[in-house]
Amino acid sequence: MHNFNITRRESEFCGRKLIVETGKMAKQANGSVFIQYGETAVLVSATMSKDAAENQDFFPLTVDYIEKMYAAGKIPGGFFKREAKPSTSATLMARVIDRSIRPLFPEGFRNQVHVVLNVLSYDGDADPAVLGVFGASLALSISDIPFDGPIAGVTVGYIDGQYVVNPNFSEMDEKSKMNLTVAASAHSIVMIESSAQELSEEIMLDGVFTGHEEIKKLVAIQEDFVKACGKAKVDVKIIGIPEEIMSKVETASGAKIAAAAIILGKQERQDAFDAAEAEMVEKYTTENEEDYTTNEKFYKEAFEELIRRYVRDSIITKHHRVDGRGLDDIRDITCEIDVLPRVHGSALFTRGETQSLGTITLGGGTDEQVIDSLETEYKKSFYLHYNFPPFSVGEAGRMGPTGRRELGHGNLAERALKAVLPDKELFPYTMRIVADTLESNGSSSMASICSGCLAMMAGGVPIKAPVAGIANGLIKEGDNYVILTDIMGLEDHLGDMDFKCAGTRDGITAMQMDIKIAGITKEIMRIALDKAKAARFKILDIMADCIAEPKADLSPTAPRIESFKVPIDKIGEIIGPAGKMIKSIIESCQVAIDIQDDGTVRILSPDKLSITKAKDIIKGIAIDPEVGELFEGPVTRIEAYGVFVKILGGAKEGMVHVSQMHTSRINHPLDMVKLGDIVHVKSLGMDKGKLSLTMKGVEGNPEPDPNAPKERPESAYPPRRDDHRGGDRGRRDSGRNDRFRR
Repeated sequence: MHNFNITRRESEFCGRKLIVETGKMAKQANGSVFIQYGETAVLVSATMSKDAAENQDFFPLTVDYIEKMYAAGKIPGGFFKREAKPSTSATLMARVIDRSIRPLFPEGFRNQVHVVLNVLSYDGDADPAVLGVFGASLALSISDIPFDGPIAGVTVGYIDGQYVVNPNFSEMDEKSKMNLTVAASAHSIVMIESSAQELSEEIMLDGVFTGHEEIKKLVAIQEDFVKACGKAKVDVKIIGIPEEIMSKVETASGAKIAAAAIILGKQERQDAFDAAEAEMVEKYTTENEEDYTTNEKFYKEAFEELIRRYVRDSIITKHHRVDGRGLDDIRDITCEIDVLPRVHGSALFTRGETQSLGTITLGGGTDEQVIDSLETEYKKSFYLHYNFPPFSVGEAGRMGPTGRRELGHGNLAERALKAVLPDKELFPYTMRIVADTLESNGSSSMASICSGCLAMMAGGVPIKAPVAGIANGLIKEGDNYVILTDIMGLEDHLGDMDFKCAGTRDGITAMQMDIKIAGITKEIMRIALDKAKAARFKILDIMADCIAEPKADLSPTAPRIESFKVPIDKIGEIIGPAGKMIKSIIESCQVAIDIQDDGTVRILSPDKLSITKAKDIIKGIAIDPEVGELFEGPVTRIEAYGVFVKILGGAKEGMVHVSQMHTSRINHPLDMVKLGDIVHVKSLGMDKGKLSLTMKGVEGNPEPDPNAPKERPESAYPPRRDDHRGGDRGRRDSGRNDRFRR
């Protein structure tokens, strides 16, 4: 039997038991922890390669968030019955962990690090995602991997005017006006991801620091755990630029880099940088080609470092931005709508050298996206897809599957717009927005919010209020800092913070913050939020000049939807055996029909008459005619005892007994009608589930033939249309069965 060296801690956190354990599972990883919160459990491991990737100019960190379906007692769908690629929600959670921990590794650290979070048990109450940042930080902190932690993360809701940390799923989905994820150390905030229902800057800011107070408790737990079982950090190779090379490049190219850094156009500025770099390469290959070839990586890194220094120094000391704007100036904005024919709604939003094309497509219930995850399977009737092709930044590249960045930006834009969607009862459409980035020089995700909002308004979607987004940045050197409004690509790349904020005039609907330093203070966040609010209002003014409110009607190409309810016990009749009835309605009326389990019926078609026709048929099936209600319809079957008549467009069939065909007595139905005649009938109500009709006293019906014979042979009756064998044989078989029953 194994003699495990287990370290374990138990505590209460936000109303649930928190168990942290190491020493039993995944012991060959550099660090691993098993965490149980309520009855949700995860295993987090952190591993590091032995050698540094010296030829890479970035830190090779990979974070994987793995959802095991057995954790929720489910078997994966599909043919292979095993987990395949991560779900969108798993990918987004991996991004949250990555963004939180990445700034806390040493500068110049190039060993590959892999953090894996496996969800092993899920109780449907405690979100495993809240354990992500906490678990990753703890696994790294107790390992021998260099890491400037610990940090932790929590979710914060805003329910009935009160902040709730780590609420359960039902509380967050049904009651909360805020869904905030915040990660922090004991002293400062490192990451924010949030959606909200038009909440004020003050409420959002207080929500962040309410979460921070609880995070401090999780940090203390980690510090105690590290003291008990933490490993000594290994010495790793830190790859930096030799000072000699840094000095040489600054002497030779510093002036040219400084001059290029203040050129206004993105492409022109990049061309100037490229020319200066080419001149540097030529100079040093001519002087000593062997030395340059050996140290080429360091020469190029020194060149990039000088760009960073000159751009940052100009901003923080002179308040001079590379494109000549003031600190709070927004780039020129142009808004256009209806830029594409045929689509249900379209808009082009251009801000500086960033451009987003937004389109909206409207559909019905069958177009909803089915989400199958650890939670109960559910459907999304609104989703936004963000695309970032290589040509948007002037590059030739491969366009492959949707990447993590595209999923993250799309999710942020989707959350920003979701808060202003009309109620489902008012607007029962499935909505898909596609935001195609056509140009990018920073903050394309915020541009996609603006283009998506404009497209919805152009498409006639009755949103509650327009939404705009802006990204602010930070340059910080020691205690000095500058906050920038509407950062461009170079400022994002060389800056210390990317703070995105979207909302209406009434409040924030989405917020996201990433940093490259150890953390930021509440004061910095407050200034960034105030500047974002002022910029958001300016953008909303420009958008209003293009379109002030949603169009009163949908695009002519968009489907119309009529929604109504039918009794649940009638759904089977509407669908019919093997879907025969619903298919016939769809084909005859040329519509799309979606029926929900609660009896909600949605009919889609660009043609109002087609919708009305289908609606009448469905209501005819679902709603029993009232006694005395008048109808007309064709005679579809004739028997000696009476005739059958289809009413409500063929949705229902009732029988008129021969005694109810006329006020005078008739011998045979054929004395008065023939197959296919259109007759007028009145409902007598339901009798044992069958509809009884009468023609007595109803105007517009034929009169009996006074010359009709008193008796008719059986061959005189038309064959039944519903007899698949048809003709006389069907009649004889039916008669034989009648004699057998007698």
